[in-house]
Amino acid sequence: MQATIPKKISIEDYLKQEEKANFKSEYINGKIIPMAGGTVNHNQIAVNITTELNYAFKKQDYRVYMGDVRLWIPDKNSFTYPDIMVIEGDPIYYENRKDTILNPSLIIEVLSPSTENYDKEGKFSAYRTISGFSEYVLVSQTQIYGEKFTKTDEKKWLFQEFYAEDKAIEIQLGNLSLEFNDIYHKVDL
Repeated sequence: MQATIPKKISIEDYLKQEEKANFKSEYINGKIIPMAGGTVNHNQIAVNITTELNYAFKKQDYRVYMGDVRLWIPDKNSFTYPDIMVIEGDPIYYENRKDTILNPSLIIEVLSPSTENYDKEGKFSAYRTISGFSEYVLVSQTQIYGEKFTKTDEKKWLFQEFYAEDKAIEIQLGNLSLEFNDIYHKVDL
């Protein structure tokens, strides 16, 4: 029996499919990757972080997007749905589509056991090709813990870990702190 090779589809067909789909899928170089369903903890953490960022950036020139806004990564021929993106200034849209952007400065992913390796390696590798992208934060949904990568120079990133005793994750963009008490508010660990 011969293995079936998944058929690659065009970007146009993917975008048409996404407009009608009941669930989101990512597009990685012609292949459709269905997104796993979220958990209550995942959703609560994403809402908490988005709320904190939106409030902190209320009078600054940043826009905060959560979950349903797609990201186009041209160098990787990929579309993803980051949990949270922050854009400095005005969004740059993919072909004038108001559902797909190109210019995040900060991306935050809430780690799920099924996608943790992909978020840490595959997605981060792709995100690093985005011009202007300078900060990547990963937050655990099973313990009080976060990781942050900050761009320090061309092809150089600084890695930091944050534990419960640190009390917060320091965000360079906007010079703010995401307090663990706020991140994990109403989250059952």
